[in-house]
Amino acid sequence: MSVGYGPVRALRRVSLDVPDGTVVAVLGGNGAGKSTLLRAVSRTLSFQGGALTSGDIHFEGTRVDGLAPDRVVAAGISQVPEGRRVFARMTVADNLRAGALGSTGTRAAKADALRRVHELFPVLAERGTQRAGLLSGGEQQMLAVGRALMASPRLLLLDEPSLGLAPLMAARIADTIREINAQGTSVLLVEQNAALALRLASRAYVLDVGEVALSGPADELAASDEVRRRYLGVVDEDAAADAPRGLGALPTLPRWEAGR
Repeated sequence: MSVGYGPVRALRRVSLDVPDGTVVAVLGGNGAGKSTLLRAVSRTLSFQGGALTSGDIHFEGTRVDGLAPDRVVAAGISQVPEGRRVFARMTVADNLRAGALGSTGTRAAKADALRRVHELFPVLAERGTQRAGLLSGGEQQMLAVGRALMASPRLLLLDEPSLGLAPLMAARIADTIREINAQGTSVLLVEQNAALALRLASRAYVLDVGEVALSGPADELAASDEVRRRYLGVVDEDAAADAPRGLGALPTLPRWEAGR
């Protein structure tokens, strides 16, 4: 698919696949198009003035790029936006109830979803009557994830879940993502913390200026010198010296080779 914001092309012929039951990571620098990708899937591009200009999106065999956002949620896709975006003046319990509004499940199914959220995040049960805006950053992230899970999605879109969190809280969120996936929910994870993302994912894509510049199994990308230097902060002088001779052995980004 390709996506534009007016005359600005944000994504150019991007193709990716999220196999059922997996965690797939999307890496890239600021402005690479990662959040735009998730908005295209969740059909929330229009809220930021964007639009799908070509291509299509299929979920479980059904085309979803023509659906309204609430119909995408009903189809089984929920997004946790960057920056948490909880309803600050509403209580924790009301935030969770809001997450179930797009669900087509029965009352019993929604009660089961709430139990699941409380099991994953006991603090949300303890603070159900507290205003969401008074929670810590980590607790707000838990609430944002819990709110998305209230619709019982089969595909969860996570946009920078570790952003602004202390390392210990980021690790807790990572453990929760593993648990959510182990319970059968597929995850499309956008994350600037590449080390964290590659540990969680089975496959990863690297976006560079709106295009897929690199993709493959997460462990292979983690071993790539280009990915290690640009995203993992690993500087190996011997590897850097040998890089020109090893370009054929591991996947590389042509534009990076050219110094762009």
